[in-house]
Amino acid sequence: MRAVICSEFGPPEKLAVQEVPVPEPGKGQVRIRVEGCGVNFPDTLIIEGKYQLRAEPPFSPGGEVAGVVDAVGEGVSGWSPGDPVIAMTGYGGFAEQILAPAAALMRRPESMDGVTAAGFSMTYGTSMHALKQRGRLQPGETLLVLGAGGGVGLAAVEIGKLMGAKVIAAASSEEKLEAARAAGADELLDYSDGEIKDKLKKLTGGNGVDVTYDPVGGDLFEQALRATAWKGRVLVIGFASGTIPKVPMNLPLLKGCDIVGVFWGAFRMREPEEDQRNFEQLFAWHAEGKLKPRVSHVLPLEQAPEALRMLMNRQAIGKIVLKP
Repeated sequence: MRAVICSEFGPPEKLAVQEVPVPEPGKGQVRIRVEGCGVNFPDTLIIEGKYQLRAEPPFSPGGEVAGVVDAVGEGVSGWSPGDPVIAMTGYGGFAEQILAPAAALMRRPESMDGVTAAGFSMTYGTSMHALKQRGRLQPGETLLVLGAGGGVGLAAVEIGKLMGAKVIAAASSEEKLEAARAAGADELLDYSDGEIKDKLKKLTGGNGVDVTYDPVGGDLFEQALRATAWKGRVLVIGFASGTIPKVPMNLPLLKGCDIVGVFWGAFRMREPEEDQRNFEQLFAWHAEGKLKPRVSHVLPLEQAPEALRMLMNRQAIGKIVLKP
């Protein structure tokens, strides 16, 4: 089979498609014929050996796949060849086939094709967990979404609206802001000039933001914190800017607000039943047409370096999916 291989840690340009043996499922494993693999920011880190989940070369990146079960290992029950599935695997997904523990699988809804499903679980799973369990977002509150044109940002805009919030979508280009508007944002904020604090104060009538969803980090984090309302929650999703912010800790004291970490992968492992309930709601919303995932690029395996570079340069709008 064909797979994108990281033979040594380094930039995306070091990746190459190679022929590798078809893997055979072991005890408790299934083999999935991959129909699509979502491209995510952690993939840009794992190929450089900088992510908390470490894979040793040679390996294939890609931790979010959708496809069809084509073989099951010893002791696997409840899954059969032909079952359409979604799986979070950590890595290995930029390939035609992949092995996954049976416990890592979700049954793919009938409402989702393989490409849509390949870009659904990480963005919507992260955003749902962030806004529901960590942000405790309430109807009528104001939600600020930074990086609102990216995959997790657009998911947060959609979910925030469905939870009854007023959503301010912030992004760095007109095209990204228009994507956020199409996803349901109430207000748009252009931060291409690097400034958001005063703009947020104006948009909220001086009250500040109740919940901030921040997958960007960098200088924007402190500005958002300074524009947070009393008892607000600032959600730390990730650091797409490449800079982990350091903030004056008197700010959360003065505002009585929370700085809240969001690690969906750990939540999924530690609280699988709660995560399952999240996805039951997400799948129901999708089936009802209330969630409309945006996949902006569907690329072949050979273009994995270009896909990852687009993410690193923050050029993607919505999701990028590799399709074997």
